[in-house]
Amino acid sequence: MSRNNPQAEVKSKKLKVKSKARFFTFAFLLFTFYLSACRYDMQDQPRYKAHKKSDFFKDGKAMRELPEGTVPRGFLREDKAFYAGKTAAGQNATTPNPAATPATDASGNTLVTDFSGLVSDFPVPLTEELLDRGEQRYKVFCIVCHGPVGSGDGMIVRRGFSKPPTYHDDRLRGAPVGHFYNVITVGQGKMNSYASQIPPADRWAIVAYIRTLQISQNPNGNMQMNSANRANTNTAMPTTSNTNTTTNTNGGAR
Repeated sequence: MSRNNPQAEVKSKKLKVKSKARFFTFAFLLFTFYLSACRYDMQDQPRYKAHKKSDFFKDGKAMRELPEGTVPRGFLREDKAFYAGKTAAGQNATTPNPAATPATDASGNTLVTDFSGLVSDFPVPLTEELLDRGEQRYKVFCIVCHGPVGSGDGMIVRRGFSKPPTYHDDRLRGAPVGHFYNVITVGQGKMNSYASQIPPADRWAIVAYIRTLQISQNPNGNMQMNSANRANTNTAMPTTSNTNTTTNTNGGAR
């Protein structure tokens, strides 16, 4: 009787269709999974991670040393006056003041009196924009120790930290601008280096502002601000996009 039952035949056909659909669905999913498992993109390739050990290289280090004499593009820095604050004679010096025999004041500050090998003229054009930038950077990095006008009475000094020398004594009034730039770059006495925090153009801006502070506190003196006025592709105006507000609580420039 079931052979002549139309409903049974329809039901049987539906079951066959469902079985085929399930089979093809399963086969499609399996094929898709197989393809995804075979992907081998560049981001998944075998590689060494920084500072990891390597059994391939003889020195056992995965990170390779740069070939001798290699300089990254944009970091040649041949202009020692701009990047180091040094003259041609002072380029090979290992310290800011190689011939100096520094003294020490009552606060323990190192007082350099020999400024040989350091530039006396600014290697950047002196503009209003440069001084404005220098004032802004000075208030971020320097005022905490050196105070608003460079007298060494910053807020942390008022709270007990050792006082840095004032910018307004005869020694630092007579110091070349390269001295202040070099101290910012390599540090001096109790002051650490700011090279990693302040780019070269901003360092010169700060030095220019320090010089204006010195002139403002000694208006009857004969201090001058001179620019070398030479062609220099490294002396672009400091950008105002640098919003780094990190401060250093060590003693100031010596």
